Amino acid sequence: MNRDLTQGSIRPIIWRFTLPLLGSMLFQQLYNIADSLVAGKFIGSEALAAVGNSYEITLIFIAFAFGSNMGSSVVVSQYFGAGRKKEMKSAITTTFISAAVLSILLTAIGLLLTDPLLEAINTPPDLMAMSAEYLDIYIYGLIFLFLYNISTGIFTAMGDSRTPFIFLAFSSTANIGMDILFVTAFGMGVDGVAWATFICQGISSILAFCALIRRLGSVGENDEKAPLFSFRILRQITLIAVPSILQQSFVSVGNILIQSVVNSFGASVMAGYAAAIKLNNMVITSISTIGNGISSFGAQNFGAGRIDRVKEGRKEGLLMGGIFSIASSILFITLGRFILLLFMNSEATAAHQEGMRFLMIVSPFYLIVMVKLITDAILRGAGDMLPFMIATFSDLILRVVLAFILSAVLGSVGIWLSWPIGWAVGTLISVSFYRSGHWIRRKALN
Repeated sequence: MNRDLTQGSIRPIIWRFTLPLLGSMLFQQLYNIADSLVAGKFIGSEALAAVGNSYEITLIFIAFAFGSNMGSSVVVSQYFGAGRKKEMKSAITTTFISAAVLSILLTAIGLLLTDPLLEAINTPPDLMAMSAEYLDIYIYGLIFLFLYNISTGIFTAMGDSRTPFIFLAFSSTANIGMDILFVTAFGMGVDGVAWATFICQGISSILAFCALIRRLGSVGENDEKAPLFSFRILRQITLIAVPSILQQSFVSVGNILIQSVVNSFGASVMAGYAAAIKLNNMVITSISTIGNGISSFGAQNFGAGRIDRVKEGRKEGLLMGGIFSIASSILFITLGRFILLLFMNSEATAAHQEGMRFLMIVSPFYLIVMVKLITDAILRGAGDMLPFMIATFSDLILRVVLAFILSAVLGSVGIWLSWPIGWAVGTLISVSFYRSGHWIRRKALN
């Protein structure tokens, strides 16, 4: 059901709204974790390294899908909060039309650039074939990636976080079973891992889209028919989506540069990093998902002129994110070596030791990056994208530069140390922009 986030007690609204989003994200992460888990356990460490290596490139495409999600979600949230249902519907159809064109274009470009991209990140020759196989199949499914991200973003914008959770929980659980079936019973290797993800993501995206179309049929039934495409609304969406895409793309490029440094240390460090970064990304993406809930809450209330509720929403987001980040840090510090064994067969390997070294250095700083991500969410929900981008770019540029410099002196440890330093700087910048109050002085949609 759709939910108006501008009315009612803030704490129960945010928790009921955000927890299903968090559950959806955890199931979404099962796609990539399942791929790495099955590759490492049932194929071998080289397969784990190949999947992890390809994953950094897939983040470029995810950046475009996530940016489209953010653009449509913020604009739809603001229209929904303002009670302007006709423009809201037009924003939704405009987004889907634009995203369809973009996904087709990216699929063509991606298939042409698979090998050059893998070569650019210093992929070892013995991993090139497996990495390319996985990446090509992933790119074929980009239309599903866009369809799912936009559909769930719109559900979230209308205050419904439960529906996408149900679809994703089913499909991601099925993905684990299909991964194992394709690899063990059919002997498909890395191809099987990729095709399982393709099929299950396709199912979840189609179900989410169909459910959204049905839901929209009951919204504003007596309103004047909304135009299918609006250049004015596309501009509004673009003003949010493009900075989000640039930000996420920049993050992806930065991660690719870091991956190239990791690759220079050989297959063992690559495999350890591939496992540890999946665990790290699950935590960061979880916090970002809490931020997405706060962003939708903030956008609806910003559209309704309820700045007081926006500020209270940030406080609640910091509480929820703080609980999650502290729990994650404790979990990885105390039990990280056992969790890494999900991807590997023994603690007595260089890959396992390297993965544990990453977690011990990075995980204590989750609380710091949490403050940045929740604050970014408020800035994004208000449409104040420049500070959001500056904070993120500063974090990433510093992280990439330090990875190159420190790795030359400290080896792989130097790469891992770049994370907490970059996070700390980005957090200071983001909080400073929030406290300046510039985002409050912005106008909601005209």
